[in-house]
Amino acid sequence: MEFTPAEKEYLSSQRLARIGTASPDGRPDVAPVGFRFDGDAFWVGGRDLPATLKYRNIRANPVASIVVDDLAGVDPWRPRLVKVRGRAEIVQRNGREVIRITPERKWSFGVERT
Repeated sequence: MEFTPAEKEYLSSQRLARIGTASPDGRPDVAPVGFRFDGDAFWVGGRDLPATLKYRNIRANPVASIVVDDLAGVDPWRPRLVKVRGRAEIVQRNGREVIRITPERKWSFGVERT
């Protein structure tokens, strides 16, 4: 999946997001997370990741959504966001377990503005 230069710039300027996961029986969960975007995938770590619901949900149901958003201004109101849905997996990176989300679909709003 390709991201526009403006989407990549926006994602590299942000550090907080919300990740949505679902249990095997479809119960949703949303959690605030720190993240990194490398141009191809989103990386989510955290303290004691294996003890979290997002970790258990991804182990059982390997799909996730991630939303990165903020307000560029309030007068006028200028929300910006990138929302991604994709395959989620637990992988080893730099000697610890992290979540990698590989985008399959994306939406963005307000990031193309200057």
